[in-house]
Amino acid sequence: QVQLVESGGGLVQAGGSLRLSCSASGRTFNGLGWFRQAPGKEREFVAAITWSGGNRYYSDSAKGRFTISRENAKNTVYLQMNSLKPEDTAVYYCAVRTRLGYASVTSYNYWGQGTQVTVSS
Repeated sequence: QVQLVESGGGLVQAGGSLRLSCSASGRTFNGLGWFRQAPGKEREFVAAITWSGGNRYYSDSAKGRFTISRENAKNTVYLQMNSLKPEDTAVYYCAVRTRLGYASVTSYNYWGQGTQVTVSS
C-alpha cells in the first residue's frame, strides 16, 4: 500500500514562491511526479523525478521556475515553485509512477489528496 501526503500549498502573490512537499510511504516504484488541476481543466503534468537516478523532467510551463528534488532518506519529494503566476493556480497532486511515461496521468497509480495553490495578481 502506498500513501502520499502533500503539504505546503497556500495563497501567494504573483512573483512569490512556495515549496510543496510530498511524503510517501510504501513502495515508490519508478519515481514520483507532480501534477496540477485547475477548475474546469484536465489534470496536467508539472514535474517528475526518478528515485534511482535522480533524473528530473519538467513541463514547458515549469521549466526555469520550478525545481523538483527528493530526499530519499525521508521518502519525500519537494516542488520548489518560484516566480509564481496567477495561471499556476490549481490543486497540486503528487503521485507515484508505476509505468513508463513520466508525463502521462495513466502512468501513475497512486495519488495524494492534493494541496491548493492560489496565486493572486
